[in-house]
Amino acid sequence: MKKVYYHSSCKQSKLLCFVFLFFILSSALVFAQDAATPAAPAPETAAPATPAAGGDAVAGKALFNVQCAACHNLDKDMTGPALRGVANKYDKAWLYKWIRNNAELIKSGDAKAVAAGNYSPTAMTAFPQLTDADLDNLIAYTSTEKEAPAVAVVAPGTAGGSNDSSGISNDVILLALSLVLLMLVAMLFIVNNMLRKVATINNLPVSEEKNVIESAKSLVNAFIKNQFLVFVAVIFLLLSSAYFAYGWFMQIGVDQNYEPIQPIHYSHKIHAGDNGIDCKYCHSSARESKHSGIPSLNVCMNCHVNIAEVAETTATPEYSKAFYDGEIQKLYEAVGWDPTTRKYSKEPKPVKWVRIHNLPDLAYFNHAQHVSAGGIECQTCHGPVEEMEIMRQHSPLTMGWCINCHRETDVKLKDNAYYEKIHKELSKKYGVEKLTAAQMGGLECGKCHY
Repeated sequence: MKKVYYHSSCKQSKLLCFVFLFFILSSALVFAQDAATPAAPAPETAAPATPAAGGDAVAGKALFNVQCAACHNLDKDMTGPALRGVANKYDKAWLYKWIRNNAELIKSGDAKAVAAGNYSPTAMTAFPQLTDADLDNLIAYTSTEKEAPAVAVVAPGTAGGSNDSSGISNDVILLALSLVLLMLVAMLFIVNNMLRKVATINNLPVSEEKNVIESAKSLVNAFIKNQFLVFVAVIFLLLSSAYFAYGWFMQIGVDQNYEPIQPIHYSHKIHAGDNGIDCKYCHSSARESKHSGIPSLNVCMNCHVNIAEVAETTATPEYSKAFYDGEIQKLYEAVGWDPTTRKYSKEPKPVKWVRIHNLPDLAYFNHAQHVSAGGIECQTCHGPVEEMEIMRQHSPLTMGWCINCHRETDVKLKDNAYYEKIHKELSKKYGVEKLTAAQMGGLECGKCHY
């Protein structure tokens, strides 16, 4: 009866421990979910608009973005002055004449027109095609009140901002759960030892079952005595170790998916994707040089001298409009551009870009040979750049990867006199219509290593 009583108490204690374990883990998971879920931001309310009589501010905004946004901003001076509240400075009839043909108004000697024309050396474009309704809409849009700045909402842990104090990262949650689990395991061992001591003190039989450690020792001894099993196990361990070691060594120097954070955030998705800017506009040296080159910041300023902020629709849950506008300000600081005076009035600072694609010195690769002579698209090696918010190394750039491309890629002959003669001779030799880069000598060691 004493033996039965002890086993019952052990089973009850273990059952209570497991119930306690389940309760703690469930509570921790609920707490983690509640803590990791940030509070929903309050809905933003736009400032009330006060459009001019007879105009549609919404239609005026669309027209402004198409016709005027290249040179004007509502609240900042650009090539042209800021235009918010311009209807309070000039009467409507004068604005009609100025917008439709400012040059003629200046020639007439109008004092206001002469003063406005001296603002910038760049002459304003005339818009005689705009109707009275269009002009009313534009004036209505420039008469709207400025909206209060929206609070930037950035996902925790992204490059758009620091971690939100109201949220907890997954690593912290996993660490907390691991600590709780370790504590419960320790508690189980303590309870088990305590019950064994109580049983020993009361002269109660602990258990007739073999100790786990003793059972393990017997199994190990039986395994060691069997020489065949030992031989097979050793061979298996050697082969598996060699396999994993070979795979590990082959990954040295392979930086596929390398995605460093740059000193200035540059979104290829916005520039090459949404705006459709050709890769070779920025990386122009790829056409005629071994290297594609890092674009000069002057190339950036070709556009950003008039683009000091992004459109509201550019913002994403990860990156807010305020974040993108801040990165443009970093560009201005680097080139020494003062957006207020619209002059290069500061000392330029070099930007320490982090290199992403880097071949070993023993390998020779020429961008011009592939881009201009070979007609290879940038995406062939660099992946869907137009979809990348942060640029990363898409391909492994290993020798096997290059060789496989040479074996599968046909030589492009259209508008390419560089390969015509040799292609004609080799196609007869191999009896094919199209030659691959490998058949043109693309597998010769000296092509890439010399």
